[in-house]
Amino acid sequence: MKRPYVPDIREFGYLCESNYRRVETLFPRLEAGVRLQLELSSGDHFIGQIEVDVENDSRYTQTLLMRQTQAAGPWLNDPLLKVRLYHDARMAEVISARNHHFIDGCYDYPNRKMHLPDEKFQLNRFLADWLQFCLRHKSPAK
Repeated sequence: MKRPYVPDIREFGYLCESNYRRVETLFPRLEAGVRLQLELSSGDHFIGQIEVDVENDSRYTQTLLMRQTQAAGPWLNDPLLKVRLYHDARMAEVISARNHHFIDGCYDYPNRKMHLPDEKFQLNRFLADWLQFCLRHKSPAK
């Protein structure tokens, strides 16, 4: 009998804390109603652009819509994530993604939508990789 997936809260917390630091480094001034843009390049080669909109802004939380635009071509599925920042806990968590309007902490498997048992962790791991890529390839300020 297969064991059910049990989230590792400690590892997930570390991942969310690391993502918060990455977002803070890339976008130090997040304000509601302002679209931030970050160009990505490798040498002289343009890679793409990241756009961030602050959808909700309160004292302790912000909800960001993060998307990559103008990437290598229309055949790529550019990332689109909704990320909640918890400023008091200094954590960032993916709360939805393209075609995933709500993400549970874990899923039974198999399930109707074929989500992975650790779908939430995988999306947050993707956010970590994506933000690290952005840190490595962000274009110098003009």
